[in-house]
Amino acid sequence: MFYSNFKLEDIETSLGLTIQESQFIFAQVEKATVSPLLEQILDYNLPLALEISTEKARSEMILTPILIEFKKVFDSKISLFSGREFNVDPERGLVG
Repeated sequence: MFYSNFKLEDIETSLGLTIQESQFIFAQVEKATVSPLLEQILDYNLPLALEISTEKARSEMILTPILIEFKKVFDSKISLFSGREFNVDPERGLVG
């Protein structure tokens, strides 16, 4: 079963997890300023991604530039794994 086949309601029982909902978990986090380049990219890409209206378009045109900005901000101390399978536990359905 691919990750996308999991339903939130089933995760607690099938994976033995507890879901804790919390409001304002980022209340203490300072707002960050983004680079002018990211602003320019998102200003151009956002309407196009929303017009195409697919998950792939949103990923490529909105999320990827943001993740690349994170990588720059954190001096490449984070990694990106776009398009790579992440098969954690096939017996439990954690594949995809």
